[in-house]
Amino acid sequence: MQRANLIHPLDTVVQGKDHIVSDMDGEKVMLSIRNGKYYNLGEIGGDIWDLIAAPSRVEAVVDALIGRYDVERDRCEDHVLAFLARLADEKLIEVERS
Repeated sequence: MQRANLIHPLDTVVQGKDHIVSDMDGEKVMLSIRNGKYYNLGEIGGDIWDLIAAPSRVEAVVDALIGRYDVERDRCEDHVLAFLARLADEKLIEVERS
């Protein structure tokens, strides 16, 4: 199944508005005021969320995560792109296409 919001490494992403975000036991949790849904972003998802507090290119997010975690670039990029696509599908982030 193909997602409507495909994200590319050169795209710029930023947190959407109207979300309440908190840290709970090392993981980020979020309540979307817009849709009333609760999300658990997890530890690494929380790191990604923090990295996109200001507009950031996806490739810069991947670079930052590679510096923090022992992960190969291709694998990290694949997971980041999929995670961001899910956030975009839920309208939790804004995406500026490259």
